[in-house]
Amino acid sequence: MTAQMVIAVALGAVAIFEDLRSRNIPNWIPIAALVAGLAWNVAARGWHGVVSSLLGAVAGFLVFLIFYILGGMGGGDIKLMGGFGAVIGIEHVLAAAFAAALCGALIAVAVIGGRALRKWRRASGSTEPRPAEPESESIPYAPAIAAGVWLSLIA
Repeated sequence: MTAQMVIAVALGAVAIFEDLRSRNIPNWIPIAALVAGLAWNVAARGWHGVVSSLLGAVAGFLVFLIFYILGGMGGGDIKLMGGFGAVIGIEHVLAAAFAAALCGALIAVAVIGGRALRKWRRASGSTEPRPAEPESESIPYAPAIAAGVWLSLIA
């Protein structure tokens, strides 16, 4: 496993944990990804690495920006993709974004299906009303982003 993969796996795991725990991706995670990505790319490829890393960060940030503007994604998600863009470089950003979108779609289907199943069980299993559990409408996207990045590195 390369240092690039170690960086991506470690930061992805932390981002997933934080997003699932608090529905928030702290700013230090994308900043750490940006710094680690720049450092790794400089060490591995010199000035070409700097250019690839910076372009990857910008492209990673911009690729999901429209979803943030439309309200379908949080700011932490696009910053995380930008940070990962610095780690994987411009060469892998579009593949990672595409894989993240596919993973996000699968996660959304699973979450929506799970919510529907819980509602169905509540409706069919009891005659006495239960207080409704508050459910967040949002779906954490860090797992999809991390999975997309990981898949782009192993493909």
